[in-house]
Amino acid sequence: MTRRILSLLFAVLLIASSLRAEDKGKSSTSKNDPWKSETFGGLTFRSIGPAMTSGRVVDFAVEPNNPKTFYVAAACGGVWKTENSGMTFESLFDGEGSYSIGCVSIDPTNTNVVWVGSGENNNQRSVAYGDGVYKSEDGGKSWKM
Repeated sequence: MTRRILSLLFAVLLIASSLRAEDKGKSSTSKNDPWKSETFGGLTFRSIGPAMTSGRVVDFAVEPNNPKTFYVAAACGGVWKTENSGMTFESLFDGEGSYSIGCVSIDPTNTNVVWVGSGENNNQRSVAYGDGVYKSEDGGKSWKM
């Protein structure tokens, strides 16, 4: 019985390897082939924002007149700002009393005014304390409670 199973396994492996050898001989230059190297050749891995270094994203605030500029609140990583649709981010909250953020909001009448509620509102093992509500009147360059 064991001998039959081993023989069957060997036959399957032999057939699979011969099929693979046939595939390698074929050119993948078909016009309909979406996996050509030319399709993805220009792409490289890069850091795309706060999710790489700061934890869970809990809130976004997008400037109403400039959707390329938005703020990201991270549960365990402060507030981040992008002015180029997320290509790069700047950390804005490193010098403040709490790194845990629950929400971020932009004043609709003055987009330089940004409000941040510290302390994550998702109560679980990783929740961190908050120490109040912060306000920036210069687009996140400085904060006051």
